[in-house]
Amino acid sequence: MTSKERLIVALDVDTQEKALGLVEKLQKEIKIFKIGSELFTSCGPDIVEAVKDMGCGIFLDLKFHDIPNTVARSVAAAARLGVSMLNVHALGGYDMMKRAAESVALEAKALKIVKPKIIAVTVLTSMEKNSLKKIGINDSMEKEVLRLAKLTKDASLDGVVASPSEVKLIRKDLGEEFIIVTPGVRPEWAAMNDQKRVATPKEAILNGATYIVVGRPIIEAPDPLAAAKKVLEEIK
Repeated sequence: MTSKERLIVALDVDTQEKALGLVEKLQKEIKIFKIGSELFTSCGPDIVEAVKDMGCGIFLDLKFHDIPNTVARSVAAAARLGVSMLNVHALGGYDMMKRAAESVALEAKALKIVKPKIIAVTVLTSMEKNSLKKIGINDSMEKEVLRLAKLTKDASLDGVVASPSEVKLIRKDLGEEFIIVTPGVRPEWAAMNDQKRVATPKEAILNGATYIVVGRPIIEAPDPLAAAKKVLEEIK
């Protein structure tokens, strides 16, 4: 994979105008954009279609987490939108993830399209050890993330979302083909904001990340394209 294929830019804005403006500025360098809850809730499926029409891939980051039947129907609907990748929460459990994987595969086959990659969020990068304890999880962060990653693979998903801190451990245990999407990536020149478990783009890639997700350091920069190019240089 090239550096351009590894970098996903998060369109963490609230209007279609802002999102498409960023895509227009960045699309010569960036091939995949992340559409998350804020933008999708504001604009609906139209924003997915609009970004697709500009020739870009989409990671639909809605983190589905519900009963298995509801999630199966939701991910099938996401597949119909033509996204490249989508995610669920691993804490939804094995049955939920298994149904989701089966549903996406069946929908893609019925539509005769390339199956979107389906991955599971392990532990959010805004959380740390005390955050886990408050929700009743007493294992270390590393043990919990690895347990959820193994459960994800057992349920036949393509990979996980995990912080840079756990990438090396997941890569070692689950192999080279398992996709690891890594948020919480902050270039040395950027602020951490509300992320707790972070790394630079270079560190994340060296540890084994397949893709890295960068939002605010690029989209809030005075010159987003220049910021994206700096991140791409770090990946190289």
